[in-house]
Amino acid sequence: MMLKDARADPLSPPPQPPHHNRDRAKEVKEFDESKTGVKGLVDSGISTIPRIFIHPPHTLPNDSDPAVDPTFQIPTVDLQSIHGDRRMEIVGQIRRASETWGFFQMVNHGIPDGVLEKMIESVVSFNELPKEEKKVFYTRDLKKKVRFNSNFDLYQSRAANWRDSLYCAMAPDPPNADELPPVCRDITLEYSQHVTRVGNTLFELFSEALGLDKDHLIGMGCTEGHIILSHYYPACPEPHLTIGTSPHSDSDFVTLLLQDHIGGLQIRYQHHWVDVTPVTGALVVNIGDLLQLISNGRFKSVEHRVLANQTGPRVSVACFFTTHFHPSTKLYGPIKELLSDENPPKYKETTIRDYLTHYYGVGLDGKTALNHYRL
Repeated sequence: MMLKDARADPLSPPPQPPHHNRDRAKEVKEFDESKTGVKGLVDSGISTIPRIFIHPPHTLPNDSDPAVDPTFQIPTVDLQSIHGDRRMEIVGQIRRASETWGFFQMVNHGIPDGVLEKMIESVVSFNELPKEEKKVFYTRDLKKKVRFNSNFDLYQSRAANWRDSLYCAMAPDPPNADELPPVCRDITLEYSQHVTRVGNTLFELFSEALGLDKDHLIGMGCTEGHIILSHYYPACPEPHLTIGTSPHSDSDFVTLLLQDHIGGLQIRYQHHWVDVTPVTGALVVNIGDLLQLISNGRFKSVEHRVLANQTGPRVSVACFFTTHFHPSTKLYGPIKELLSDENPPKYKETTIRDYLTHYYGVGLDGKTALNHYRL
């Protein structure tokens, strides 16, 4: 199935929408061709941000945003004794968090603190390499399993985000070890093994939370692929004019996020932006669009953003459970066991590749790509 509003070839260069005037298109191209990202701008000593990063005032955090109720706090799920007498309690906590918040913090997940710390340190080490060493990995070729760039939607977005990213597609068809940057190669491979194990446990719990057999989501292929996407948010001289990551929902089934101590991640909950406060040793779990689709809207893929900050760099490592652009004709739609006369399907079926093609075409503009699939 090819979507009417998607590019015929998802691996082709993105078209430039009409709102990009010639000056902006030239500045975007110059920034991209520098291959040094936002870190390169900071290293050059800028005191004001380039205008391609300046967002319209109405899209930025401001004093007119609704005040956050102090009782709003992201749920925390403790996986201690997951295979013992607390399992049903944990399943219930995950069900409630997934149906209401779409986010929760997860502790005692089994990944050693030392591995988490090394993963964060490796992201800093990569981004602080000499620019000539980083340029080797800079690309927008979606066929590459390992690619470094700034803003995947740079040519579609109305304003660029203040971050650089290293993308590593680790499954189902992993890169050769020598394709990964040497400075983060070993820890990325080790971390990938850990998140695979945690992901399998999580999808069992999600299955049970939906009232299904524990292997149901795994059997559907929800854990077949995963991507490790490391974000580096340099300190920003004018954080009030830009944003680290624009409001968006994730395109995958589930995201596991490791964040450092700086903070800046916020989710939209009951029309408020709520901080996801860093918790040492925790992973942040959030429901993606595809899990909302196959759960027929029961689990919520919610909007979230990352603020720019004068303090930095902020570092995060997101593991997206998806096969991304890996070729597959497998269709995903609302799970039949969850449907009834009272709960008919709310979404059309799609392949992951087609969904990603549509998602990339929309970009991070605060509009969920799921709307295109509603019945």
